[in-house]
Amino acid sequence: MTDVLVLNFTYEALNITSFQRAVKLIFSGKAEMVHGRTTILSSPTFEMRLPSIIRMLYYIKRPMQKVALTKKNVLLRDDYMCQYCGLTGERLMTVDHVVPRSKGGPSTWENLVCSCMRCNNRKNNRSPEHANMHLRRKPKAPKYIPWIRIKRNTLPDEWHKFLFLYNVSIEERIE
Repeated sequence: MTDVLVLNFTYEALNITSFQRAVKLIFSGKAEMVHGRTTILSSPTFEMRLPSIIRMLYYIKRPMQKVALTKKNVLLRDDYMCQYCGLTGERLMTVDHVVPRSKGGPSTWENLVCSCMRCNNRKNNRSPEHANMHLRRKPKAPKYIPWIRIKRNTLPDEWHKFLFLYNVSIEERIE
């Protein structure tokens, strides 16, 4: 893996870049290496470890973004787990209106949950109370959308302490 985690001046994760870009940032005096890999980059006059984590030497301001209300983001928020029975799996899930649309339920973060097909069919056109089903947790709007996109379970070990806010699986989860 030649990806490099880029941290802001305050050690917050900013993004992921290529090792070539990371080396340019280090040599231009814009960043410093926080952690290097065992692989050595060398030229006739210079040697350095391949960077794994770099930190910017100045603060980069990122505006807060609202999370778009989409089916994928609802599934990500709920971590592809049925909010009624706890079943997990990306291909098995749908989005359910807690209060059905036919009963005036809006399409909002607070009224949409991840549901497996079985529970969605069982609940049918009823509220969870009328269907004798209980939500595992109350749905709410996510507070942020991560800037970093990586695949689940592919993080280098040294990145974990800087990505704790993202619960390790950044691309797969929005909270």
